[in-house]
Amino acid sequence: MATEQENIIEIASPTDRPDDGFDGAGEIDLSLLESTLEYIRPALQADGGDLVLLGADNGKVSLQLVGACGGCPLSTMTLTAGIERIVKDRVPGVTAVEAV
Repeated sequence: MATEQENIIEIASPTDRPDDGFDGAGEIDLSLLESTLEYIRPALQADGGDLVLLGADNGKVSLQLVGACGGCPLSTMTLTAGIERIVKDRVPGVTAVEAV
C-alpha cells in the first residue's frame, strides 16, 4: 500500500532549475520569465484569451490580458490565483504580477 508521501506529485521545485548563476538579487531572469509565460499561455488561449508581457522591474511583472481574458470578470482571479502564483513559484525575484 502506498503511503501518503508516495502519492504526492511534485510539479515544480526550485531544484529543477538549472544553475545559471542567477542570484535573484532584485532582478528577474527574463528568459525564465518568458518561458514561464509560454507555459501558462496555452491555458489562456484555450479560453480565447492571451497575455502580453509589458515589462518587469524591481520584482514587479506587468502583463496585459487580451482577447476574452481582457474583458472577463474573472480575470482578476485568473491573474492572482493562477498566473501570479505560477510566476512567483517558478521565477526567482518576482514579488508581484499586475495586469495593466
